[in-house]
Amino acid sequence: MTDTIEALPPEIQLDDYLAAHNATIVTTEGSHAVSVHGELELNGQRIPYHLVPDEGFLGKSGKWRKLDAEARLALVKERWNDAARLKMEGQLAACARQVFEVQGVDHLRVLSAFLAKYERAKARCTITLDRVAAARSQQNVSQAVAKTRDAVNLSLYPESFATAYAMQRHFIAVLGPTNSGKTHAAMEHLQKAKSGVYLAPLRLLALENYTRLQQAGIAVSLITGEQRKLHPDATHVASTVEMLNPERQVEVAVIDEIQLLDDPDRGAAWTAAVCGVPAQTIYLVGAPEALEAIESLVARVGGTLEVRTLERKTALQMDKAPLLSLKNLRPGDVLIAFSRREVLNWRDKVIEQGLSVSAIYGNLSPEVRQSQAERFVAGETQVVVATDAIGMGLNTPARRIIFTTASKWDGYAEGVIQAALAKQIAGRAGRFGKHETGFVAGFDGVTHKTISALLRQKPEPLPESGFFVAPGLKYLEAIAEATGEGKLKSLLSLFARHINVHDEFFLPANLSEQMAKAEWLDALPLSLADRFTFSLCPVSTKIAMLETALHDWAEQRARKRTAPLLRMVGSGGRNELQYLEDSCKLYAAYAWLAYRMPDTFPDGEMAQLLMQSTSERIDALLQVQNSQKRKGRGGAEPASRKPGSRHRR
Repeated sequence: MTDTIEALPPEIQLDDYLAAHNATIVTTEGSHAVSVHGELELNGQRIPYHLVPDEGFLGKSGKWRKLDAEARLALVKERWNDAARLKMEGQLAACARQVFEVQGVDHLRVLSAFLAKYERAKARCTITLDRVAAARSQQNVSQAVAKTRDAVNLSLYPESFATAYAMQRHFIAVLGPTNSGKTHAAMEHLQKAKSGVYLAPLRLLALENYTRLQQAGIAVSLITGEQRKLHPDATHVASTVEMLNPERQVEVAVIDEIQLLDDPDRGAAWTAAVCGVPAQTIYLVGAPEALEAIESLVARVGGTLEVRTLERKTALQMDKAPLLSLKNLRPGDVLIAFSRREVLNWRDKVIEQGLSVSAIYGNLSPEVRQSQAERFVAGETQVVVATDAIGMGLNTPARRIIFTTASKWDGYAEGVIQAALAKQIAGRAGRFGKHETGFVAGFDGVTHKTISALLRQKPEPLPESGFFVAPGLKYLEAIAEATGEGKLKSLLSLFARHINVHDEFFLPANLSEQMAKAEWLDALPLSLADRFTFSLCPVSTKIAMLETALHDWAEQRARKRTAPLLRMVGSGGRNELQYLEDSCKLYAAYAWLAYRMPDTFPDGEMAQLLMQSTSERIDALLQVQNSQKRKGRGGAEPASRKPGSRHRR
């Protein structure tokens, strides 16, 4: 048995080691770290913890990226082992004993500070003892300090959604893997309801289910950050989850991809949706590992819970051997890479084999991704090359999913993907009524073994506390009133430091990018509301053209001038595809602002039209590149359009 384990790739040995020691690798404070969970027994009480050990940091992204798989495994073993666990649990126990010495406080509530997946043990012990100190001196706390703390009392977060909190709500968790029909079951009830809302993780999914409701003869509106299609008599709304209207009562709501509660960047939107959607019946649709988190959150916000679990409708199995060569590709296959550059590189290699290709990656607009997927469904293209963008919201009935690699850059370092992501992508193989068995493979031997092991791995359940919360404008205004602080960055910092020390059930979300924008916005003569809005505008600070545009737009608002939309002209030359992608994002950002500040951004309709026309140019360019490269290598012409295709040129 030992020989078998040692024969496994180091990446798999690392996964097995982490599983055996109740640990996972997380990214926090710009570094990779080991996050561990377990339970202490003290004074007859069980005290759960989920923390990063003080010695659990594995290095900054540059250092971690340079380590090979064996070195990473060795480093993890060095930083987290039985001795390290004993040391950390001793540290936590010593802290807990001090808490138990204090009378008149809820000890377990105070010790819930030990449940903070992304934070180090030492910091959480400090917070725990701060809570005790606060409890001891509560009667001596000045009125001003108490008001400041209460301004961001996250323990009262669900109560802030007054409409939903006053209702008797029934939650139905519909949980299962990809291709289990879970969204279909929820949408059927939504279609029959007198009123309802569908909350999507992506604009693509909002568009898809908007169309679905339309085709069912339902008066429905589409509301996303960048787009509005409003029906004057709408009974239903399809929207992105961030666009939840917490005041509009409905009969049925569907919250899709509920497992994203655990996402440090966007999870706050799902927390808000569960706490605040004012519906009589609420479907929580997603992966099975979200069950414990759902049970905990529903118990906190109030309401009844029904759980339905579904199985895949088609079989899923690993190929007996890796692909090894693109000559072994077949129509209906989907190749997975994890960056735009790699997708386009693999696309060109596949075209060399005489196959027509759809390319799908995150930088493309939802319309282009949908169009590329539809070409594959219609048989116009034979193979898809995609990033993990294919894992959510695209109808791509693949015969086989082939991973070109099992590693992905996560913004800090390159590392093996999480088992949950591998399963979500692999689950796209097979489709009920078309491919009764879905197949999965790796391109090379190591990737094949790694993916096989990831698919066998039992996903770690989502934490039952520490649900992320992002501050709304009213929260920041309350903090501003209590403290006299007017700068947005300082207010966000106060929120992030979690002024309220009573509860760890809710935690501040990752606000780093918003705070980076707030820093320069605070230098402009803008109201707090305006600075807050600009700080949320979906513009990546990594794209210079977009960041410059956001600066210019904010300055125009500060000068009380209008900001007309400047149409991007010309092309990017050899980088025309990238140029068009960035242009589409520019128009989307303008449209987003136009809905919120129409007096300053009057050209919202023009932005919508340019988004559409630019998306069509991108789709056409991808097809031209496909055709030209195939002709240049003697490949056959792409299949002609089949009758009944939904794609629009």
